Amino acid sequence: MNPLAREPLAVEEAKSFAQVFKALGDPVRLRLLSVIASHPNGEVCVCDMSEDFDLSSPTISYHLKALRAADLIDAERRGTWVYYRVQPQMLSSLCRLLNVPEDVGAR
Repeated sequence: MNPLAREPLAVEEAKSFAQVFKALGDPVRLRLLSVIASHPNGEVCVCDMSEDFDLSSPTISYHLKALRAADLIDAERRGTWVYYRVQPQMLSSLCRLLNVPEDVGAR
């Protein structure tokens, strides 16, 4: 049985997941998350992502900020560039909530 059907989510849990689903509800953000998650190194520089999108750098930064606010990704500045990686704990939580095997897409 799907975890959502077992018992109601707690209020705080529902708020947290709602923020995640809101962030993922935008096609650009969903693609950004996919680009980051599927990158062979497990992380990607913002300079390498920009070429995959027909968007300005500030717009990409805006969407990355929304993904960070939802705890879907983390970032690390190295010199002048910022590198992004997926937060595996959040993806695992989503997998459990939606009853998806957590090893889907694992490398």
